[in-house]
Amino acid sequence: MERAKDADGQQLPEGKERGRFSESRRNFFKLLGGGLAVTFVLQDAFALFSDTDKATAIGKAAADEVGAWLHIGADNAVTVYTGKVEVGQNIRTSLAQAVADELYLPVASISMVMGDTARTPYDAGTFGSRSTPSMGPQLRRAAATARETLLELAAKKWGVLKSDLKVAGGKVLHPKTNASISFGELTKGKEILKNIPGEVPLIPVDAWRVAGTSVPKVNGEEILTGKHKFVSDMKLPGMLYGKVLRAPSFNATVQRADLAAAKALPGVVVVQEGNFIGVAAPDRATAEKALAAVKVIWNTTNQPSRSDLFDYLKANASGGGGGRGSTTKGNIEEGMASATKTLSEKYTVDYIAHAPMEPRAALARWEDGLLTVWTGTQRPFGVQEELSREFGLPKEKVRVIMPDTGSAYGGKHSGEAALEAARMARVAQKPVKLTWTREEEFTWAYFRPAGLIEVSSGVTADGTLSSWEFHNYNSGTSGIQTPYVVANQQIQYHPVDSPLRQGSYRGLASTANIFVIESQMDDLANLVNMDPLAFRLKNLQEPRLRAVFEAAAKGFGWGKSTPAQNHGYGIGGGTEKGGFTATCAEVAVDPRTGEVKVIRATTAFECGAVINPKHLEHQILGAVVQGIGGALFEAVEFENGKILNPHFAQYRVPRFKDMPAMEIIQLNRKDLPSAGAGEAPIVGIAPAIRNAIAQATGVRLKSLPLAPNGMKGMLGSR
Repeated sequence: MERAKDADGQQLPEGKERGRFSESRRNFFKLLGGGLAVTFVLQDAFALFSDTDKATAIGKAAADEVGAWLHIGADNAVTVYTGKVEVGQNIRTSLAQAVADELYLPVASISMVMGDTARTPYDAGTFGSRSTPSMGPQLRRAAATARETLLELAAKKWGVLKSDLKVAGGKVLHPKTNASISFGELTKGKEILKNIPGEVPLIPVDAWRVAGTSVPKVNGEEILTGKHKFVSDMKLPGMLYGKVLRAPSFNATVQRADLAAAKALPGVVVVQEGNFIGVAAPDRATAEKALAAVKVIWNTTNQPSRSDLFDYLKANASGGGGGRGSTTKGNIEEGMASATKTLSEKYTVDYIAHAPMEPRAALARWEDGLLTVWTGTQRPFGVQEELSREFGLPKEKVRVIMPDTGSAYGGKHSGEAALEAARMARVAQKPVKLTWTREEEFTWAYFRPAGLIEVSSGVTADGTLSSWEFHNYNSGTSGIQTPYVVANQQIQYHPVDSPLRQGSYRGLASTANIFVIESQMDDLANLVNMDPLAFRLKNLQEPRLRAVFEAAAKGFGWGKSTPAQNHGYGIGGGTEKGGFTATCAEVAVDPRTGEVKVIRATTAFECGAVINPKHLEHQILGAVVQGIGGALFEAVEFENGKILNPHFAQYRVPRFKDMPAMEIIQLNRKDLPSAGAGEAPIVGIAPAIRNAIAQATGVRLKSLPLAPNGMKGMLGSR
């Protein structure tokens, strides 16, 4: 039988087209081809997961399943295996840097295999800024284990002390005799399995040579020149192009479908499974023609609209409050009674879309009872589980491969396109590629949760917080805890059955909660006539958060000047997923047109020891730009189950003309473990803009987006 091929039509290596590196210890090297492998037993790898992820992982594979983190072959090739994926955050590069450091190799010597359920260890997914703090140290330990093993092999071969040897340039060296031997020569003809020991010596941060430097993106040239193939670029012999018939509104069901005209078109396959109707054809034009030929009568239901969204959230909250993330300390009533000033406000946060550069896409192939799907997802093993469940297949019969993908922002946890392509491919008995349109991405993906947040707080005359009551309806718990010291607190999250499908988004609910916390803090400072920065620092003990507020303020020149007429300065910041950030912004509001323009912004960010300064700068910059969209413009318009703005023509994201002059300040804490940077930098910009608008106009806005149509009509007689 002909060996399987990949999506470019190239043959896959023998033994690597099926199954995982986990058949058994006896068969392990049939897949790897000998050499040195740093391995794990699945039950030992659970320590990497949170309690929730651990519970998900247990049972998905045998407890004695063996997998590889790192392999060194006879050809000196170093290959690293991780279930983490690359979605533009440059984790492929930073993980390779960690391995390169421990093996004293250049990054170019490291080959990364990522997000392939047949070749990489199980991983819960690439989310929550976990790749750097969890996978980075794990791969560093795997590389250090390989290094120590190579030193031991060479010491034994030469009959010398291991301590007399060193590693450099893919070789073990004996400086006293000038002897050297390559990694490949040491491992050639051998089958060495090494589990990571409990303790393995790591390169200290101060001795990093590769990590801590701005190594270029490892496959950046391929991305830049178009050589890299995204799923939408891939082709297989005999492949069909798929299209899915979308319902006229959410929750609509098929009453009757006439498929005859579509089926009559040459080469067209039509699939109906319940409410799912899809077509596949030899080319896109025929697929679109076939889809237009399908006639359906739909059953629809009445649903909430944006105009009544926030009333709906309050009315449909789960009773009692006290959901996850909720906290009670002290006595709220006593705290409010002791306050000199009190403030009670309601804030609203709209649903917003992820708007990734690359919409969802999948290429599915069934072959000899095995299902292979190439798709852009943050959770390859999660999509594997979805496919396994949907088609009643054992998971070893399902392979999900995730090529580096054009952004996700928390929006690609699920496998909709993979399921749709696989359904059509199963019936067509040919590979099927499905690429969502921009309209489909805006409509049928999930959204950042909307939220209603009610907050009441008290402050004494000297600027000390005395009371803090905070109720979040629907948007979530990330960032819900105030970082400020206040003796009397009641913080509650109230879950709601969301009118729209919702899920993870960059920064999660911290984009909502920190916006409200920092807006309320500014308004409290105004009540007691204190400088907003001084008020924060008076009530803040967390040293890392204090440090970024002080760094951002210093870089911005806070307190050194007063804003020009119709200009304002604002500040905001917080902590999320181990990152600490603060942003200062200058905003101008045109009193004639109401136009809001962010003039400049300074963001300070700290996430422990910095692995790649340039890539971290890109992460921070990207987060701030994305945050400007959520702050000023972005909102999903919907009515009775229909999305009304499913194109970039109606859904505004930041444009070049919206960009402020940007300054980014990195606080490199080599004394602290590295944390992720994909999420936290987004949280400071929205409150900074809001608070700057308040200083410029006296108008203290309470909704995100703040000014999608400018502030004309809000400025009174100004």
